[in-house]
Amino acid sequence: MQPRSIADLSTAERRAFFDRDAGVESAREDVREILPRVREEGDVALREFSSEFDGVEVANVDVTAEAERAVDEVDDDTLEAIRDAIGNVRAFHERQLPEDWREEFEGRELGRRFRPIDRVGVYVPGGTAAYPSSAIMGVVPAKVAGVDHVAVATPPAEEINPVTLAAIHEAGADAVYSVGGAQAIGALAYGTETVDAVQKVVGPGNPWVTAAKAEVRGEVEIDFLAGPSEILVLADDTADPEYVAADLLAQAEHDPEASAVAVTDDEALAEAIVAEVDRQASDREREEIIRGALDNDASGVLVARSMPEAVLFTEEYAAEHLSIQAENDEALLDRVDNAGSVFLGGYAPVAAGDYGTGTNHVLPTGGGAKVHGGLSVDEFLRSSTVQRLDRDALDDLAPTVTTLAEAEGLEAHAESVRVRLREEDADGEGSDASGDGTEDAGHAGDT
Repeated sequence: MQPRSIADLSTAERRAFFDRDAGVESAREDVREILPRVREEGDVALREFSSEFDGVEVANVDVTAEAERAVDEVDDDTLEAIRDAIGNVRAFHERQLPEDWREEFEGRELGRRFRPIDRVGVYVPGGTAAYPSSAIMGVVPAKVAGVDHVAVATPPAEEINPVTLAAIHEAGADAVYSVGGAQAIGALAYGTETVDAVQKVVGPGNPWVTAAKAEVRGEVEIDFLAGPSEILVLADDTADPEYVAADLLAQAEHDPEASAVAVTDDEALAEAIVAEVDRQASDREREEIIRGALDNDASGVLVARSMPEAVLFTEEYAAEHLSIQAENDEALLDRVDNAGSVFLGGYAPVAAGDYGTGTNHVLPTGGGAKVHGGLSVDEFLRSSTVQRLDRDALDDLAPTVTTLAEAEGLEAHAESVRVRLREEDADGEGSDASGDGTEDAGHAGDT
């Protein structure tokens, strides 16, 4: 890895940074073969795919009881950390809960109410690492929202990591299934003999998981397409290159497909970051994965000609994790709208948000931060509007409603207002909402 100038990037190099697919499109063909089999064959397909893809012969797909027992297998310090993280995540997400409201004015009573989705599925990744934190991030907000049934799917193993299972149980999951990959998304979406179908599937995963979420969208709701981890560090000459490098490596160790980027207007800092990245990577247990991610075309240390150019690049990149390590971090934050989660200053490593601050680490990747935010209580709620009108309020609105209804050719809409306002006088003569004395005047289609 060597520093590169943003101005000197070729069109192909810029495209690699901004069009981050992370292998999702190439996984779609496989997914389109997996999902129909899950729909048609149910548990049989789940077991066959677990054997084929995970090398595990699954006896029981439902491991809810094992998750409960796992709490006793975890050491006290780890269990305390799990519970502390759950408490922080719960406290942060409880502040997101909206309140029902109803207001009355001019004879109109209008409001909005919120209700939780009934059944939700949370995908908790496995594979090269255990992710108890992802269980917490998916299950706790759903429970805070009031979801009645939260099911978790996590990849099978000869022995599923007890820390992951304990976190799933402590977070409040109602059912736990030993199934991973695209087949897990299919099981949650369609249901099988063992897995109950849900209304919405959330959570991050590998390219096959992400591609499967894209395929089932429409038959079941999803949160968003969350692929391999990303970080962009926006830094000026006051940043500590050791901290910047440590943050890049922390996200790079997730997956060889992860993206790690630093952008600065200081060439000396860029050189120092590169040196620190190489030095620190040699000391990391997951060095091979880290170096694979650093060789990714969407990773690099970039030098901008000015901080405004660095900010423009950052906005276009729309990182999952944005770390701003600069003297005027608040001013820079005001200029960046596109980011999943933002970490300000040298003492806010992304890892703090991954595990402990309470913010959610399930975040949009691949530029998705341009159009939506991370997982929140909002993902588990639906809203209804409520309205009540008295007669005078309807009379006031009648000209607007009937005129627009007739402009759209919807005569019955207009009549549904008039029928409520028409009054019989003593002689049985009527008047309509328009007040012109002609009962049917102006109806769409009249000649």
